[in-house]
Amino acid sequence: MVQRQFITIVVVALLVGSVVPLGVAGLTSQAETDTSNLQEACNYQQLYDETVDSVVSVTRGQGGGSGLVVETAQNGSENLIVTNAHVVGDASSVTIEFREGDQVNGTVLGADRLTDLAVVRVSETPSYVESFEVASSLPEPGEKVAALGHPFGLDETITSGIVSGTDRALPTTEGYTLPQVLQTDAAISPGNSGGPLVTCDGTVVGVNTAGLSAQGAEDIGFAVPATVVSEVVPELIEDGDAEHAYLGIAGADVTPAIAQANGLNATQGAYVAAVAEGGPATGTLQGATAVENVSGVRVPVGGDVIVAAGGSSIESGQDLKEFLLLSSEPGDTVTLTVLRDGARTNVSVTLGERPEPGSA
Repeated sequence: MVQRQFITIVVVALLVGSVVPLGVAGLTSQAETDTSNLQEACNYQQLYDETVDSVVSVTRGQGGGSGLVVETAQNGSENLIVTNAHVVGDASSVTIEFREGDQVNGTVLGADRLTDLAVVRVSETPSYVESFEVASSLPEPGEKVAALGHPFGLDETITSGIVSGTDRALPTTEGYTLPQVLQTDAAISPGNSGGPLVTCDGTVVGVNTAGLSAQGAEDIGFAVPATVVSEVVPELIEDGDAEHAYLGIAGADVTPAIAQANGLNATQGAYVAAVAEGGPATGTLQGATAVENVSGVRVPVGGDVIVAAGGSSIESGQDLKEFLLLSSEPGDTVTLTVLRDGARTNVSVTLGERPEPGSA
């Protein structure tokens, strides 16, 4: 695996967006076009015309955002809308407005603050609305994309760009870090939140979630990837919330300083800086036992280094977060391979359920 990249700058979540369906039927012929040709020329006018009817405005009180209409195996219809959790907030109902002005009340089925996703059900959708298809894998950096939504309360808007990067780690105001986030230079402004990030054939590869607010930062936006959408949305529909596996550690990447202080040969793995008291890893994993100074930097020593989980290689803290989010469930017993006191050993941990944001 490639060493993961971390975004540590503060981002501003966008509080305005639009809803869009998962799989627009009118794009079939273009979807069958050779991928290389799509990369050479993306017809954004056609893309807009064939997708915009499925982009909606989501309003609650004085706030809101965007969303996308989806169809799943669970509902078999086009009456579900995916948006951001921060768009719906704590509301149980929101107002959904379609392109031609049709307004309906929507019931919030569930919201997951960890992944910033929410699902809204409406009683019906206009006849001109179709569902978007959702990608089953991550797009490639450099792939052309478009962001759709209602920035700053404006009517349906499309902005174009490319996938600037994948597998980003995006800090949230809840104290969590969203893993596997997509980075794009397609403009994502307040109001785009919850709208779709689509490829040239109209396939949804992400749900727009935030733009970067920092001096000198330009054309840096983020979207929750379709892989996470496909994992979380069915749970929100079924149960109203999403359960996430919890290991109960404070982890860190193995930096050169940490590697030097702990006598490690490589900067790979997820370093266990601390173990939560009473958590799933208590008595099984070992956190740091001391702190040392390496070239003026204080680093933890004595902690385990997780290098594999459930048979999957773990080369960074980001890898471990992705494993817990996408490949594990609460109650799973997983085998972790750790480096401890210079030796490699296997330990088993039964994962718990991740506490709600703000809980002790």
